[in-house]
Amino acid sequence: MAGPGFVANSPSIEEPDIANSAFWPHVSLTDCRAVMRIGSEITPERLREALINGIIDTNADLAAWRFTQEQAGHADLAAVPAEEIDGDSINLTLYRRAVYNFAKAELTERYRDYDSTLQGGDRADNLDPTIDQYRRQAILAIRQISGRQRTTVDLI
Repeated sequence: MAGPGFVANSPSIEEPDIANSAFWPHVSLTDCRAVMRIGSEITPERLREALINGIIDTNADLAAWRFTQEQAGHADLAAVPAEEIDGDSINLTLYRRAVYNFAKAELTERYRDYDSTLQGGDRADNLDPTIDQYRRQAILAIRQISGRQRTTVDLI
């Protein structure tokens, strides 16, 4: 008779955090996987590359805001006055949201082309709104950090 059962887990792979520039927080691959539901089919190397690209985009979009904060004497994002939720600055939470969503958009865009059949092409077309939603979430988080409005209205 068999025992209580055995569940095999794949060994966890060490995924060190990505060191960011001095003002911005380090970024955790492990946390990103958990939050964004990114499975092990995405290798650590590919996730790391996508997150680095997300960091580059986010940091570039917030460069002027960062300069203003540094001029005000804030050494890093955690030092910028902001509300806290669950013991964490909302700026840190929003920063991670921006980086993670940019990364997820890139990964979703890259992996949609693996199945080149007609059915796979239809599925790829269905991913376009999802990719746009990830990018929109990243941009909204950046706007919230910087205090910019969510919508821009131009009169014609």
